[in-house]
Amino acid sequence: MNKLLGKFAPDFILVDHLGKKHKLSDYRGHWVVLYFYPKDNTPGCTLEACAFRDNYLSFQKEKIKIFGVSADSKESHNKFINKFNLPFTLLVDENRQVIKKYHVYREKIFFGKKIKTILRNTFLIDPLGKIVKIYSKFDIKQHPLEIINDIKNFKN
Repeated sequence: MNKLLGKFAPDFILVDHLGKKHKLSDYRGHWVVLYFYPKDNTPGCTLEACAFRDNYLSFQKEKIKIFGVSADSKESHNKFINKFNLPFTLLVDENRQVIKKYHVYREKIFFGKKIKTILRNTFLIDPLGKIVKIYSKFDIKQHPLEIINDIKNFKN
């Protein structure tokens, strides 16, 4: 279990695919979905990004900010965004500093070998900046709808 649940989300400044800086604490007052994923243009990561894309209007309607984070470069993010018409922000963490702050860089067994990888985890951050839910096991295609329903439940 991630130690961050119920705590204030660690603040950070990262750039997006265009080089624009994003500071997490600047988004206080909004619900924020911060999702970490292993790599642009891989099958699972593409499915996940497209699921967020396909449900983006529901997130907009609820005024929810979505940020995807990986260790890929601005150029890689730019190609990924353009190839799949992604309407939300992807943040660059090439040094894995934020990835490590959120405890999503771990060793796992992949085809019988130990590798270090970014775990597919999503952090739901409330308008005060607290992490109210962490998703680590989920159906990629249903994940965005689960988040939207959870936010509606938190609001009630």
